[in-house]
Amino acid sequence: MGEDTAELLEYLFGPGRRDEHTDPHLVAGWDPHLPCPVRDPDRTSLGELADLLDAPVHALRGARPPRHVWHVSVRNAPGDRVLSDTEWAEVAAAMVDAAGIAVYGDERACRWVAVRHAPDHIHIAATLARVDGRQPRLRGDILAMHAVARQFEARWGLVAMSPLDRTAVRRPSTGELAKADRRGLLETARQTLQRTVRTAAALAASDSDFLDRLRDAGLRVRERRDDAGVLLGYAVALPGDRAEGGSRPVWFSGSSLAYDLSLPRVRERFTPVVGPADWQVAERLVREAAASLARSGRAEGAGDVAALGDLLVAAAVHAPAQVRDQIVAAADAFEQAGRAPGDRSLEGRARAGWRASARALERAPRTARGGGALVVLQLLVALVEAVEASRLWHEAQAYRAQAKAASEAGRLLREAAAAAGAPPSRSGPARTVRTSLSVGRGPGSPGAVSGVPPRAPGPSRAGTGKSR
Repeated sequence: MGEDTAELLEYLFGPGRRDEHTDPHLVAGWDPHLPCPVRDPDRTSLGELADLLDAPVHALRGARPPRHVWHVSVRNAPGDRVLSDTEWAEVAAAMVDAAGIAVYGDERACRWVAVRHAPDHIHIAATLARVDGRQPRLRGDILAMHAVARQFEARWGLVAMSPLDRTAVRRPSTGELAKADRRGLLETARQTLQRTVRTAAALAASDSDFLDRLRDAGLRVRERRDDAGVLLGYAVALPGDRAEGGSRPVWFSGSSLAYDLSLPRVRERFTPVVGPADWQVAERLVREAAASLARSGRAEGAGDVAALGDLLVAAAVHAPAQVRDQIVAAADAFEQAGRAPGDRSLEGRARAGWRASARALERAPRTARGGGALVVLQLLVALVEAVEASRLWHEAQAYRAQAKAASEAGRLLREAAAAAGAPPSRSGPARTVRTSLSVGRGPGSPGAVSGVPPRAPGPSRAGTGKSR
């Protein structure tokens, strides 16, 4: 949601932040005869279009909503055919109907426009006030639009998008990206916090251990406790990251960083600390757990792959410098694979093995003693087998997005194994899954960060951040 209609229209019809917008124009709107302010500037201007959209807001009975601008983007997958303006207009009308913005045939609904400034996507902007003086009721609008997108994919033969299962990585918002650019940072505060909190969660054995690890990593930590002193939740902030004006730190709760970083999900990781172990013990446990995953059911396997994600994080922390960057990247890539949809059991055999492996690495020296590079290589090969087992498990459950994430993590681990001295893999290229007609709030954001590389310019094909 946003509060400035004119500002949003200036962005949508403008050149973009990096001149990425080409031929911005109107493809649909609440009035089929609405002139385009770019192609027909003599008939209307951007300011006049904004006034028309805002008119029902000013006429509302009672208080106006503080954030009255509704904005989503709808995008095709790379490789899909280019849709015509007429087809995109049909998509836009179906989306606002499904969302409850403007139901078909309702002449007193909210006002909206659809803008196209690239071949593969459109933006839909609306004001949250009906012409009859009432406010619309929007509940589950994104889920409803995803259902409509599935219908267009089947009808036009487009690449099917992965189902909306609430496991995707939470991307930084457009404002967060702009703030990082202004500060000259390679990644946003959210991305730094996600990685740091995930590492602490993977290695912690208790609430106090988890909070201590966050503080030891340099984060500001705020605890939420009940009257009896029981920890109910937590929030973290980066030192120096302050809200506009510098008046207060920018706090992120665990659940706002990622679905599996809420305090209850962090606590699921806590297990008794194992006795002294080394890399060879971890390697044996990894292989045994990978073999167990093939026999896991849906709920049990979901808990298993979550533990494998933590193991990759632990391996990245304790890996020798020679392969650390590749394992960090693999752990980042595997993140969504560790979040299988639906319920999960914490009693799986594979989960127990991978958790024990992570503890073994925590207790082991940072460089393998008594085995050198061979010990590291053996563990990496075992991790490749484990990630491949998770990919096969996800495919068997039809979890396409998770299988894709596991495939990418496996590719990066094979690179690490090659750097450690393993022969080239003959397993072939990793399989990929693409998405189509993805629906997200606001302009698309760059893809996931692996390690801390510079951000590449340009939007992703599946924007998910809300337009604020």
